[in-house]
Amino acid sequence: MKMKLEKTVTILNKRARFEYEILEEVEAGMVLSGTEIKSLRSSKASITESFCQVINGELFVINMMIDEYKLGTFYNHKTKRDRKLLLHKKELQKFEKKLKDVGNTIIPLKLYINDKGKAKLLVALARGKKLY
Repeated sequence: MKMKLEKTVTILNKRARFEYEILEEVEAGMVLSGTEIKSLRSSKASITESFCQVINGELFVINMMIDEYKLGTFYNHKTKRDRKLLLHKKELQKFEKKLKDVGNTIIPLKLYINDKGKAKLLVALARGKKLY
C-alpha cells in the first residue's frame, strides 16, 4: 500500500481573515516528530481551531490537528499536541511586546512545505473583529 506524498502542501485557515484584522505576518519553522511530517505531506492537517501562545519565552501552536500516519506503528504521534515554533529572538520579543495590548492574539494563517522540504507556519499578530 503506497500513499501519495505531495511535494508542496498548503493548508489554509480561511476563517482567520474573516474573524481577525491582520496586523503583522511572520514565517515560523516547526519542531515535528517523524510521523508528523509524513502526515503533513499527505495533507492530513487542520489549523482552523488553533492559536499560538508564548510559554516560557517560546512560541507554541496549540490545538493544531495533524492526523496519525496510516502506515505508522507504535511510533505514531499524538494528533493534538503543543508544537514549538521556531522564530528569531527579535521577532518573538516584538510579538510578546505587542501581545500586551488588549485584544491582540497570534493566529496561524497558512501551513505549508517550502522548496527545501521544511514545514513552515505563517503566523500573524491579529486583533479580533466585532462580528455584529
